[in-house]
Amino acid sequence: MNNDKKSILITGSSSGIGLAVAKDLSKLGWNVIASCRKEEDCKILEDRYGLSSTLIDYDNQKSIISGLEYTLEKTNGKIDVLFNNGAYGLPALVEDIPVDSLRGIFETNFFGWHSLTKEIIPHMKVNGSGRIIQNSSILGFMALKYRGAYTATKYAIEAMSDTLRLEIKDDNIKVIIIQPGPITTKFRENSYIRFKGSIDWQESDYKSIYVNKIIPRLESKKIKKTTFELLPNAVSKAVIHACTARNPRIRYRITWATVIMMYLKRFLTDNLFDRISSKL
Repeated sequence: MNNDKKSILITGSSSGIGLAVAKDLSKLGWNVIASCRKEEDCKILEDRYGLSSTLIDYDNQKSIISGLEYTLEKTNGKIDVLFNNGAYGLPALVEDIPVDSLRGIFETNFFGWHSLTKEIIPHMKVNGSGRIIQNSSILGFMALKYRGAYTATKYAIEAMSDTLRLEIKDDNIKVIIIQPGPITTKFRENSYIRFKGSIDWQESDYKSIYVNKIIPRLESKKIKKTTFELLPNAVSKAVIHACTARNPRIRYRITWATVIMMYLKRFLTDNLFDRISSKL
């Protein structure tokens, strides 16, 4: 690697948004470390795309440390940008989510992010600058039915990121939030795996909702794209701007759905907004 180039560590790079960002920044000449949760996915990134890849599993602190050590070795100790991206969903009614499963999704989607960020900040301070980009969601500022666990983790990321931004501003480290709306990824099928391992829907008082709404959507291979749905490269463009702009935005809202819902959330009463979101 050319250590004179800018460097970025990306998590959740096996597909979707993480992979798109890794490929696009690599084409722009960045030193990209694209991490994955599974060794076989790391090998695919190296063999198929020529990317430097390392194992980082947010549920495994040892992998966070070893993945960071690999990154620092590849970049001569200089990480310009961290893009926290890896996360999963757990579709279910809140009443049916086991406490241990809720702890599990927070371990991946929130505590793992915090752990990696904590480890990287001292290196950014030594280098005199850095950017921490957090891939949140439209569900980081609004709620939808059956997505309570994932929404809770994104609200937590938003709050922690806003606080961190205020605290490390004088260290020349910028904290930036990405808020994608509907993006075409493998998120749904990965969520279905978690759903099957965690939710006892057959014993639920809401069994009919699972049978008629939640499970058919999770199982469908041919869900028609929504009007506002975009490909992962739409998020990649925003991340690239966040990486390279002299004065990046604090929040990047991706898809018109996110922009529209943000304005509705801001200007409508809670009761009226609930009436709208309950129909989505």
